[in-house]
Amino acid sequence: MDQIAAEAGVSKLTVYSHFGDKETLFAAVVRSYCEQELPDSLFRTQPELPLRERLLQVARAFFAMISAPEAIAGHRILCSPRMADSPLPQLFWEAGPQRVQEAFAGLLRRRAARGELQIDDIPCAAAQFCSLLKGEPHAQLIFGCGATRSPRDIERHLAAAVDLFLRAYATPGTAGRGR
Repeated sequence: MDQIAAEAGVSKLTVYSHFGDKETLFAAVVRSYCEQELPDSLFRTQPELPLRERLLQVARAFFAMISAPEAIAGHRILCSPRMADSPLPQLFWEAGPQRVQEAFAGLLRRRAARGELQIDDIPCAAAQFCSLLKGEPHAQLIFGCGATRSPRDIERHLAAAVDLFLRAYATPGTAGRGR
């Protein structure tokens, strides 16, 4: 808290009076990071864009966010044994992944209402999409062995994840579905 107060140019008391406690500050930081990297505008329908291109835009932004060095470091810390009894992993989930999946589910609902997708369980499909995007490249980054992947390899991975998602959920004849 001392370091945060110093960086912000305020007193520690000011930080505490605004956020209340360290956990609330942590959740605010996670939410702010996700909103900055994946702003609400990214989840607007943009009907002029073919569905595949819209999903690729989301995929690229999502993967860039989760593969940033600070995100990888945070992931490792949250998965450490010392965090097992901490409220921080749950706070992280609610402020980060849950928020992103809910926003993406909204995009899916709107595209389904347009007849482009057929999804029985939209929250589940949103979670599946995020998991597909992470895939092996993210796991390798977490384990410290994925830094050698080229941007072209990442783009191929994301395109394959989007195409798989579309094969599962796109309605026949949806424009922009193919390569």
